[in-house]
Amino acid sequence: MTEHAPPPEPTGRIVLLTTSHRVAPGLLSWSAWQALRTADRVLCADAGHPQLPYLREAGVDVEHEIPDAHALVEACAGGRTVVVLPTGEGDQRLTDGLARLAGSGRLAMPDLELLPGSYDLPGARLLDLVQVMDRVRRECPWTSRQTHEGLVKYALEEAYELVEAIEAGDREELREELGDVLLQVVFHARIAQEGGPEDEDEPFSIDDVAGDLVEKLIRRHPHVFGDEAAETPEDVSAHWQRTKAVEKQRQSVTDGIPLGQPALALAAKLAGRARAGAPDVGLPRGEGVGYELLELAARAEAEGVDPETALRAAARAYRAAIRAAEGLTE
Repeated sequence: MTEHAPPPEPTGRIVLLTTSHRVAPGLLSWSAWQALRTADRVLCADAGHPQLPYLREAGVDVEHEIPDAHALVEACAGGRTVVVLPTGEGDQRLTDGLARLAGSGRLAMPDLELLPGSYDLPGARLLDLVQVMDRVRRECPWTSRQTHEGLVKYALEEAYELVEAIEAGDREELREELGDVLLQVVFHARIAQEGGPEDEDEPFSIDDVAGDLVEKLIRRHPHVFGDEAAETPEDVSAHWQRTKAVEKQRQSVTDGIPLGQPALALAAKLAGRARAGAPDVGLPRGEGVGYELLELAARAEAEGVDPETALRAAARAYRAAIRAAEGLTE
């Protein structure tokens, strides 16, 4: 009579449960809660881990220890499941130890599962940016002394560098310059959060800035968030202009146009506003290149061409021709 070998003993399972610090503690996925509730042991070396109060409230017993890799494998003997809440630097030693054991072939290894308990939502890294900006503002000797007025030149420089990256078609540069522009927004909002002698009663934060922007986007897109219809870009522009007119209650179509912008862009903006909503006002007549440029800018705007962008493209071509004549390459 042939004797059959006994079935191999179940090797169990190790679950490394990761969570995002950008998501409120206790907000875990269903699979995470299921793993925690059904585990034979739940281990966490950090007694101050932010998830622990919520696990205790849910009736999950957590042991404040992390055995070494060999002991952790032994804890899974008999098919047991051990959930580990990673805590930081010690996690790498644990995972490296498990990898070495698996590679040695000396032990029957339990199943190893990496289980995300919470996920970053889109935009989650913006929370990190706010926290970093807070610390830099407090601790950096240069950053802590900056004012809205002192940062104006940097906002202009970064905007122009962003334009240059877009025109050059350099995506890596575009990504970096977008970050620099975003820094200006977060920096100014952080300063405004502190208030000051001139606006002591009106501090605001980056959340206020973002909240106002969300409300504006919803309000000015009734064809997306409301009942109005828009089939063409022209319909969208009409919605936008009507909503702005109600919001701003401006006396003139020229109100709100920044006079400090580049002259060609200013001329085109004035021409566009006049064409869209002003009484029939012709271009002023005068002598000199300024009036000629004004006429060109108005004509470009009427034809749907941004004269500032068009002139910059022509200037870049001119620059390339000069460099080629000098024997230089881009």
